[in-house]
Amino acid sequence: MRTPLKLCLLAMVVVVTAAPGGNPHFLRAPSSRLGSPKVIVNWSEVGLGNTGNGITYVASATAGAHYQCVKKGNECPYPGAKEEVLYNVHVSGTFSIDKNGKISNDLTIPAPQSTLVCPHGQYVSVVSVVFTDIKLKDVTNGVTAPANPSALSYNGPECPY
Repeated sequence: MRTPLKLCLLAMVVVVTAAPGGNPHFLRAPSSRLGSPKVIVNWSEVGLGNTGNGITYVASATAGAHYQCVKKGNECPYPGAKEEVLYNVHVSGTFSIDKNGKISNDLTIPAPQSTLVCPHGQYVSVVSVVFTDIKLKDVTNGVTAPANPSALSYNGPECPY
C-alpha cells in the first residue's frame, strides 16, 4: 500500500511544480511586415503558464537607411544633402500573460535615426531603409526566433543629385 501512495504524492508534486513554468515557445515564427519606413513584428507565444507576471520582449534588426534633404512639396534642392546610416535598432515591451498562458501582440521597430541637418526651408526625408536579421526575443524566458520574413526594405522617392 505504501508504494502506490508514494507514487501518487510524487506525481502530484511533479504536476504542481511543472504547471507555473510551462514550456514557452512561439506558436509559429514571428511575422514581420513593412509599416513604411518601419517594421511591425507580430507574434503569439504559448506555454507561459499562468503566473500573472509580464513577459519582456525585444524586437531587433540591423537597419541601413538613406536620407536626403528636400524642400516643401517634395522638391529636390541642388545640391542636395544626403546621409547613409547603419545601426542595430530595437524596441522592447512587457506584456501580460492571458489566462491560457499565451501572449499575442506586436512591436514596431523604427528606422534608424538620421543626424542630417537640412538648411532652412528643407526637411529630412527617408529615401530607403533595408532591415535585415529581424528577430524577436522573449527576454524573460530566453526564447529567440527569426521573423518571417527576416529582411524587408522600404523605397521612397530619391532626388537625382
